[in-house]
Amino acid sequence: MSNDSIKPINVADELSQSFLEYSMSVIISRALPDVRDGLKPSQRRVLFAMRQLGVTPSKSHVKCAKIVGETMGNYHPHGDSSIYTTLVNMGQPWSMRELIVDGQGNFGSVEGDAAASMRYTEARLHPLGMAMMDDLDKDTVDFIPNYDGTLKEPSVLPSAFPNFLVNGGTGIAVGMATNLAPHNLGEVIDGICAMINNPNIDLQGLMEHIKGPDFPVACEIRGIRGIEDYFATGRGSMRLRGKVEIEENENGKSMIIIREVPYGVNRAVLQTRIAELVNEKVLTGISGMRDLSDEETRIEIELKRDARPQVVVNQLYKLTALETSFSVNMLAIHQNRPKQLSLKEAIDCYIEHRREVVIRRTRYLLGKAEERAELLEAYLLALGHLDDFIKIIRDSKNREEARQRLADYEFSTATAEGLGILLRSQAAVHGDKYVFSERQVNAILELRLYQLTGLERDKVKGEYDTILIEITDLLDILAREERVLNIIKDELQAIKEKYATPRRCPIVAAVGEVAMEDLIANDAMIVTLSHRGYIKRTPATEYRLQGRGGKGLKGMETKATAKDVEDDFVEHLFSVQTHDYLLFFTNTGRLYVERVYELPEGSRTSVGRSIRNVLDLQPDEKIAAMLRLERAVDDNGNDITFREDAGYVFFATRSGKVKKTALNDFRNYRKAGTIAIILEEENELIGVCLTKGDNEIILVTHEGISLRFSEQDTRPLGRSSQGVMGIRPVEGDYVVGLALVEEGHTLLVASENGLGKRTAFGEYRTQSRGGKGIITMKVTEKTGTLVGALAVTEEHELMLMTSTGQSIRIRVNEVRTTGRNAQGVKLLTLKPGEKLQDISLVIPDGEDAEDSSTTQAEDSTQEADPKEDTSEGNGPVIDV
Repeated sequence: MSNDSIKPINVADELSQSFLEYSMSVIISRALPDVRDGLKPSQRRVLFAMRQLGVTPSKSHVKCAKIVGETMGNYHPHGDSSIYTTLVNMGQPWSMRELIVDGQGNFGSVEGDAAASMRYTEARLHPLGMAMMDDLDKDTVDFIPNYDGTLKEPSVLPSAFPNFLVNGGTGIAVGMATNLAPHNLGEVIDGICAMINNPNIDLQGLMEHIKGPDFPVACEIRGIRGIEDYFATGRGSMRLRGKVEIEENENGKSMIIIREVPYGVNRAVLQTRIAELVNEKVLTGISGMRDLSDEETRIEIELKRDARPQVVVNQLYKLTALETSFSVNMLAIHQNRPKQLSLKEAIDCYIEHRREVVIRRTRYLLGKAEERAELLEAYLLALGHLDDFIKIIRDSKNREEARQRLADYEFSTATAEGLGILLRSQAAVHGDKYVFSERQVNAILELRLYQLTGLERDKVKGEYDTILIEITDLLDILAREERVLNIIKDELQAIKEKYATPRRCPIVAAVGEVAMEDLIANDAMIVTLSHRGYIKRTPATEYRLQGRGGKGLKGMETKATAKDVEDDFVEHLFSVQTHDYLLFFTNTGRLYVERVYELPEGSRTSVGRSIRNVLDLQPDEKIAAMLRLERAVDDNGNDITFREDAGYVFFATRSGKVKKTALNDFRNYRKAGTIAIILEEENELIGVCLTKGDNEIILVTHEGISLRFSEQDTRPLGRSSQGVMGIRPVEGDYVVGLALVEEGHTLLVASENGLGKRTAFGEYRTQSRGGKGIITMKVTEKTGTLVGALAVTEEHELMLMTSTGQSIRIRVNEVRTTGRNAQGVKLLTLKPGEKLQDISLVIPDGEDAEDSSTTQAEDSTQEADPKEDTSEGNGPVIDV
């Protein structure tokens, strides 16, 4: 080597330049996804290789080794291990919100287990993976040479759905990294369509459609501010919390059931961490743990008898990965350079990409249509001058002479137009003369004899007319931006209709971020709590109004068994609004307060969730009574529900004792419970109501005795007191109902055999507190003992619940008013062995009350027992 070929360089400059080139190669060609299709080059090449292999959704799965070999040999020479890892990741349902590869075999597990060897597993394209490459052969994207220049590969995929936002992804480059959150396909498509309709839409407008991330696992997302941050700037952080329930096992011990872990958390590592904390005596309330997970997560953590389930759950959230953080950094390749993108910018990039795809596809289709029109045009002209063309071909010595003579053949454009030809091949028109192009001449020479028949000529003319309509439509698309955008929306809506799934991850605002009332509609709800402690809220519209005497709708699938039908039943039922407070009073005299919207929502027939999932109950503590407290606000929107003049909470116990305490005394309620009343042994709470301080009270007993007295006879007492005697029941009797005397109201009582009646309050004289009372309903074997008492008006509706979970909703005005000694009328039809268990008032839903009377008259069938006594005014029995 000569000295002339050696040049001195600065090592620092060379290292800097070389490292810069290397880093840019890693950033652009390996680590970061393209904002247009959301894919890294390795993912794009795997999908393209599968398409080239013909491994489409309609074909059989093929060995992953074949796919990996095709990818590595033709497009991505970076090692089979990395290619297989990429392929497996796109087929894991716990990694991808929407799968783009359909895998078969062992593709690993959420515990971090590796997939089986590529020679054992198989795969093919998922329909959404195929949608990523729709119209790839229609010149919709640019193709570039592969690594050795022998083949072509797409620089980006057409991406018929917004994969960048839907599936997210991670990537570590040189000096930068990306961490994209997955989102719900349907929500993202709605957001894109909204931005197409209104390009100036703001972030809040977009968030009406795209609520936030939606991970493949059904974890809870906590924190709206973090979502707003990364939507606005491309960076943000939120908390993810696993799905946890509290149940009781057969031995009466509480169990924490982990139904789902946060996205990205390894189930096996989580269990190992919990075991370490138990061994280190940090988690002292856990006695055992077992993993019953299969495809769905189910980790059972058994607690000690003295452990408080909600406290242990909070410790798990704090000390383990059952609650973790997820940081978003929306960094992607945009116009061949890395860029941090906001939500609106990411959507705008996708819309622009799809706009280019639609325009290029339209131009491609237009070119193909015009080429076909040119050939059909030649066929029609040849058939119109058939004799001349046959003579030219017959008189020619060879094909070349025939081709030249046909090329020289001229006729007027008027002649062509007379044959219905619009002359799409304008390059062949010279003034008023028309000559054939080379393609047209070759097409005429290749005409077959059968194509000269009249039927074939009509077929050619029909196809030609259709092509002209198609060309006109394609030109209109290219001329009008509005049509291009509508096509984008229509294609996205088709994807949504076919593949969109409901949101999996609920989003909960963190403390202090935003008032939940601003996010939740104040709808009418029915709240039920069963004997075994299963609670739920259900929209009131699911309960249809029926006629008195009906058999009822199935109101709740309780935990009863065929052997013991009364194993579980609904004990408490309330009609509430979503923003209201519910006050839970337990058998130990403690008070818990929850908002209605915080209760688990379920359908009319669902079981609900254990009350221990909602309240931090102490061991052996059960709900004894509930009270609805309507939310109140001042002119500034501040919550003043527990203000000083809000009134009193009036308590009534089974033994006949009563107490009233100012509502304001409960304003500082705690999540762990607050003392509300001191109960002596074997006594329990049977009713609670809100009073103004000067109300009159009626207590009703199991044997049909009542006592009316003034609330002023009871002085206000503090929370930590027992109360005073309200009524003195005879031996064996006990209080079952508490009602307020109000103008325009009557007292409705119901018995366990389904009979009920209303009695005017005027028939109950005011007595002194602590007396024995007077008869309110004549209790016989036919009526059975009383189960409840309510103060009602003609406009009220009544909800009845039986021991088997049946429910019926009737109008109060269908229950006639009678005297104190009457037995009443039938409220509902009970099955053998079935008893009326609970009654409650229901707030009418407006149109529901009006429409249902007509509906039931048309749809119901009568099942009245001819032997049943209807002299008390029983209506028809309605079978629903």
